Amino acid sequence: AALTVKFLTKRFISEYDPNLEDTYTSEELVDQQPVLLKVMDTADQDGPVNCERYLRWASAFLVVYSIEDKRSFAGCRRYLDVLAAHAGGCPRARPVLLLGNKLDMEPYRQVTKAEGLSLAAAFGCLFFEVSACLGFEAVRHVFHEAVREVRRAAERRPLFLAEERPCPPRAGPAACALSTLSTVTYKEVPSVAQAKLVTVKSSRAQSKRKAPTLTLLKGFKIF
Repeated sequence: AALTVKFLTKRFISEYDPNLEDTYTSEELVDQQPVLLKVMDTADQDGPVNCERYLRWASAFLVVYSIEDKRSFAGCRRYLDVLAAHAGGCPRARPVLLLGNKLDMEPYRQVTKAEGLSLAAAFGCLFFEVSACLGFEAVRHVFHEAVREVRRAAERRPLFLAEERPCPPRAGPAACALSTLSTVTYKEVPSVAQAKLVTVKSSRAQSKRKAPTLTLLKGFKIF
């Protein structure tokens, strides 16, 4: 949520309720093109279950972990596995960005940058390390890059004059395995484009509760 708040308000908040879920909207200018960005901040308190609605809603995903929490990083692979399984049954691939948050906690780092890069490479994700309490530009760059990835993906897909239909739901537990994630849903429109982002985060507090929080740019819980 902290990353989301930073992106929307340019301010850092150290305390927030990770159990709340909400969707936020922001008008952005990405590469001189207006975009209506919709970010969902989720609260998946029961673990990786009932997450199909998140997968179907977003145009892109931001999977977030804390560089000072090895457990949050381990949880990311489960979510990336779910996203990969979902993409396998959907003709419209959604971009995924892996984010290592709390770069300001470098002295307490438990997850190396090389580990983050390796995991991102294994799943074909873009990788960034950021901090919600440091500069705003780096955080904004990540969200704008998510929009760019959605645009690139759209350019690679063939155009149809028929109504676009959602991907069919996937059966089995693999359909509900999200960890630290941000989802971006983006659609170009005649006037202002629209993009939806879903942020899923695993934090130390969540690890203590043993209940991962699906953080989707809510008031913004991308920690």
